[in-house]
Amino acid sequence: MQTQNIIFLADMQSFYASVEKASDPDTKNYPLIVAGDPKKRSGIILAACPLAKKYGIKTAEPLHQAIAKCPNVIIKKPRMQQYINVSLHITSIMKRFTDLVEPYSIDEQFLDVTGSTALFGSATEMAQQLQHTILQETGVYARVGIGQNKMLAKLACDNFAKKNKSGIYTLRKKQLASSLWKLPTKNMFGVGRKMEAHFKRIGIHTIGDLAHYDVHKLRQKWGVNGEVLWQTANGIDYSPVTPHTHDTQKAIGHQMTLPRDYTTEAEIKVVMLELSEEVCRRSRVKQRMGSTVSVGCRGASFDFPTGFYRQQKLPYPTNDGKEVFAAAWQLFKHHWDREPVRSVGLTLSQLQDDQQYQLDLFRDMEKQKKLNHVMDAIKQKYGATAILHCSSLQESGQAIARSQKIGGHYK
Repeated sequence: MQTQNIIFLADMQSFYASVEKASDPDTKNYPLIVAGDPKKRSGIILAACPLAKKYGIKTAEPLHQAIAKCPNVIIKKPRMQQYINVSLHITSIMKRFTDLVEPYSIDEQFLDVTGSTALFGSATEMAQQLQHTILQETGVYARVGIGQNKMLAKLACDNFAKKNKSGIYTLRKKQLASSLWKLPTKNMFGVGRKMEAHFKRIGIHTIGDLAHYDVHKLRQKWGVNGEVLWQTANGIDYSPVTPHTHDTQKAIGHQMTLPRDYTTEAEIKVVMLELSEEVCRRSRVKQRMGSTVSVGCRGASFDFPTGFYRQQKLPYPTNDGKEVFAAAWQLFKHHWDREPVRSVGLTLSQLQDDQQYQLDLFRDMEKQKKLNHVMDAIKQKYGATAILHCSSLQESGQAIARSQKIGGHYK
């Protein structure tokens, strides 16, 4: 008889806030939030501990709203490098239980522990040991969803383990009717507010309604995504836990929220050049070059959102910042509505190995390639700001400030 798979989805409770509390034991019994700089665009809640959430504080809400709900809340600035270090430590703990560990995000990871029961006991016993070890070594509390595939584990964690006193829950297919199917569709992974509204219009209110709906009609209406959502509702997922699933990227991009509204071409051109150089530097590190450049921006108004996202095929694959910038800037100028800009982004896609490319009689590609690698080496040794475009020294430039950050937040 074939052994049924045992998959975990381990989620770290209020991860950033938990790391901060573990670093400062004096805050243990007080509400704590991690938030960006309120003087800049980043003044939003990134994480709130359970005590802060009891006051109604929610992730992604503005900092001033959180303070109004709980004036005495402890506010910590994000330390992204520390969170990355703790996340890597947690990964190393998980690898003591199985070599099949797949990071899903900085605070969520899948584990296939099917072959580990002989060493660590039942699935529940193993989850308890994992919880205990992570808490002892990092001070972070993990919730664990258990299922026979990744989707069931994810649904178990999000809907039951997080609300369970033990922080552990097993979701079995034969129990879907008595548990998962009773929940509204908004509780299901992959269903946002728009999709929830679409479902309600055709009479789908619960996950059970979706599970029993005609899959062919769903596919006709929403294509492959319609069938995927139907499979999710029925607990169907054939994807394995793959440790190296993120090793090969399909695209390399960078998005930047600006410190203020940018209103002129001259200002935006500076950050567009910086984005082009950064994306191409990261591409060269991964030994990739791309054939398509995509550019997007978001307007300054939340009430009347503006912006665009457009892409353009390049005449040849490249990872040279100046070449990418030339295409990106033309795209931006063509589609920008001249309204104030709050954020901009750039992506290089259709990636290929940068060691194999078509030679061009009119470009000295080898010379440019060597020059780029020399500049990369200097930045690697002396820091990201060792070489800068003069334009980055202007008030609109963000390269210097960005060099002190990880993921948009200070290290």
